[in-house]
Amino acid sequence: MLRIYQNTYRRTARKAVVYSTKVVCCNHSTLCNITMQPRRKGAGGQWEQHHSRNHEHYLLAGNQARGWTIPPHSRGYGMFVVRILKGALKLRYLVLGGAIGGGVSLSKKYEDWKEGLPDMKWLEDALPQSERWSQFSRNLIEVGSVVKNAIDIDPRLKQLGEDKLSEWRSWFDNRLDDALEAADYQGNQIVETKEDIKSKATVAALGIPVDESQKLQSQVETLQTEIMNVQIKYQKELEKMEKENRELRQQYLILKTNKKTTAKRIKKSLIDMYSEVLDELSGYDTGYTMADHLPRVVVVGDQSSGKTSVLESIAKARIFPRGSGEMMTRAPVKVTLAEGPYHVAQFRDTDREYDLTKESDLADLRREVEFRMRASVRGGKTVSNEVIAMTVKGPGLQRMVLVDLPGIISTMTVDMASDTKDSIHQMTKHYMSNPNAIILCIQDGSVDAERSNVTDLVMQCDPLGRRTIFVLTKVDLAEELADPERIRKILSGKLFPMKALGYYAVVTGRGRKDDSIEAIRQYEEDFFKNSKLFHRRGVIMPHQVTSRNLSLAVSDRFWKMVRETIEQQADAFKATRFNLETEWKNNFPRLRESGRDELFDKAKGEILDEVVTLSQISAKKWDDALTTKLWEKLSNYVFENIYLPAAQSGSQNSFNTMVDIKLRQWAEQALPAKSVEAGWEALQQEFISLMERAKKAHDHDDVFDQLKAAVVDEAIRRHSWEDKAIDMLRVIQLNTLEDRFVHDKTEWDQAVKFLENSVNAKLAQTEETLAQMFGPGPWTRFAQWKSLTPDQQKRRSVKGELDKILKNDSKHLPSLSYDELTTVRKNLQRDNVEVDTDYIRQTWFPVYRKHFLQQALQRAKDCRKAYYLYTQQGSECEVSCSDVVLFWRIQQVIKVTGNALRQQVINREARRLDKEIKAVLDEFSEDEERKAQLLTGKRVQLAEELIKVRQIQEKLEEFINSLNQEK
Repeated sequence: MLRIYQNTYRRTARKAVVYSTKVVCCNHSTLCNITMQPRRKGAGGQWEQHHSRNHEHYLLAGNQARGWTIPPHSRGYGMFVVRILKGALKLRYLVLGGAIGGGVSLSKKYEDWKEGLPDMKWLEDALPQSERWSQFSRNLIEVGSVVKNAIDIDPRLKQLGEDKLSEWRSWFDNRLDDALEAADYQGNQIVETKEDIKSKATVAALGIPVDESQKLQSQVETLQTEIMNVQIKYQKELEKMEKENRELRQQYLILKTNKKTTAKRIKKSLIDMYSEVLDELSGYDTGYTMADHLPRVVVVGDQSSGKTSVLESIAKARIFPRGSGEMMTRAPVKVTLAEGPYHVAQFRDTDREYDLTKESDLADLRREVEFRMRASVRGGKTVSNEVIAMTVKGPGLQRMVLVDLPGIISTMTVDMASDTKDSIHQMTKHYMSNPNAIILCIQDGSVDAERSNVTDLVMQCDPLGRRTIFVLTKVDLAEELADPERIRKILSGKLFPMKALGYYAVVTGRGRKDDSIEAIRQYEEDFFKNSKLFHRRGVIMPHQVTSRNLSLAVSDRFWKMVRETIEQQADAFKATRFNLETEWKNNFPRLRESGRDELFDKAKGEILDEVVTLSQISAKKWDDALTTKLWEKLSNYVFENIYLPAAQSGSQNSFNTMVDIKLRQWAEQALPAKSVEAGWEALQQEFISLMERAKKAHDHDDVFDQLKAAVVDEAIRRHSWEDKAIDMLRVIQLNTLEDRFVHDKTEWDQAVKFLENSVNAKLAQTEETLAQMFGPGPWTRFAQWKSLTPDQQKRRSVKGELDKILKNDSKHLPSLSYDELTTVRKNLQRDNVEVDTDYIRQTWFPVYRKHFLQQALQRAKDCRKAYYLYTQQGSECEVSCSDVVLFWRIQQVIKVTGNALRQQVINREARRLDKEIKAVLDEFSEDEERKAQLLTGKRVQLAEELIKVRQIQEKLEEFINSLNQEK
């Protein structure tokens, strides 16, 4: 095929057009010229052949459009040749591209493989450098085979995973093979075997000096030592993995057994279910007077008697903080013991698990217990009734629920609250008063029995000893101090008047804080095995010693009592639930039983909906509300501090000057803050009005009213306007007050109306003050049968004299002169009315204010039609209208301020108030006491009690079903 390269057109001398076309030959890629001339108009072109290499060229593209004729036989031949060349060229590019790409990929793969090889530089330092040792490469191979045969994997570890062991063996073999290949490749790195070193004949035959031979021998021994160390290292790792494998298999068998055996699974979860029932009952029947008679083990004893140590020994972990002679147990601690594959502890209200096999987790657990105890003590108290609940699980633990109480004290220290002793006694009696509680009475064996305080309390609550287990602690110290016969009487129940189901002796430690439970238990077993008091003389029976026997006995008694009483408790709750449901149907037949949480969520939604409604208030309504609130805040200052002082200055020029000064001072200091205060009160007023309108809805529920009011009040108390709003308002207000000229008649009329309304409002207040001061008028006295008081009669006499002064001088100054005061007083004396000057001044003030306001109203009427005189004459106007201009300026400030406040309310403050309300609602939702105070009434209390009883009954029934299946 030919490709057009360049076309040229030229004219000959005879004006015949000659076409010259440069093309590229398909065979030899040579640039050739083809000159063509048309035969005649409308005919095909005639080809001029150019043969630089005996090759014909034919133009194959665009010829029909130009009118050229191409020979048919030449076209077919050319197309055939073109197709063959096209395929050949395409194949060439494919082969070439594939070869180049494959080479690049192979090179990259080789580099990656090369980088993955192990680093063999360590062999260069360990092996000798000499060409004479190349013949000993065979020995290195033999050493490698010996080492590989020596490293034999223990077949017992195949259970750990044959894939992992194969990977380790393959890695070591490759490492060794690489070392051997590196030695062969370099030709000068040889390892000497023990046989070759011992062969002095071979060394002598090679002519190696003795020193160099010894040096090489030491290097070989060093290398062999390193190889042995590697072998030992891997052997230790394998032993470690084997040990972990045994532990994992043991735990796996436990879990597998729990999954397959229904009884085992129920046995593990049974105590947790029972503990949940107790948690539900903890806040329902705190006095054990109604239905909460479920068993739990109550651990009681004197302070430092060892009761906490007994509980820790049963739990097999030191989970409580220690103190030297200090009261550490400040609140009841409910510990639920359960069997499990891992020894862990967890608080009821958290998800964190503490690994009791790790000392760091144990320390964290003790700190958390101490923190919770101290946090529960409020208001200067020493002990608290708040229960700290935790669960301890582990292999071999007996299932039960124990409650550790503060130790009973006989003497209080100065840092204790005055009621500490009584509080501990009441708390202990409270827990022991449960008729089904198992009392674990702890007695210190190292002190005199007569000093015990706990035995008397136990005897009061359980005189027959049907649910008491007596425990004598610290018997290792008692062996050295006490009389054996006395201890025998204690453990046989003949020394104390109290009775018990059983008597036990335990050892709770050696007085060391850092001893583990395993060490304490081992010490306890060794003591009872070797004790002269307990072993050789036969003071007690073997089953009465050690913490292990104690925990078995307590657990057995606990579950026996649970089985005896659980059905009775379930029946009691069924009856309670039936009574509550009947009462609800009779009082609230059309309502669902909604608890406080559900009611709170509903009230929360309604409050947030009202906040959203704020954004739907129209701009005009906001403007009216803000304008009204602004003038309500500012009117008193305008009259008392600006208008009245300026109006009493005497002339129009001085009036304007004083007004400018006072307005500027006002705008720079008090006006912005007062404006923000007015805006915040307007926002508050609109929101409260929305809440009030919601109360009038047909579906309103008055149970939310107290909660809504508290939330709104708290949010409003917390909310504050943005600080930058004051600065922004100050600039706007100062710029507005600079304008002193009323622009059109409409604004003038509005200012006059604003002045009249404001003066009328002040005049109404003044007349109300005068009515209180002077008493009712004649018609009111006649119609309502009222009379004047002596003071009101005296005030009326003074007012008569003051009216004469104002009548003679309508433009009188705000204050009375000395002569005027004297005249008024003497005139009243002629009428037998005795008054002093202060009394006259007090009467003068409201009288003069009424007179001034009436004159201001008259000026406003005169200025109503004086706008054109004002525009033409300005301050020279015959009618004094400066007070109209003042109120116009005040009106403009109120307008721009109200507009700015409206934009802030809509764009910023409403959303900030929404956030404040949400924050308050979130806080209230976490405060159960606050919700109980705000959501009250018979309906709420009855619903809460009914929901609680249903939950307890459901958990009791679930527990009873599981307990029956375990039997």
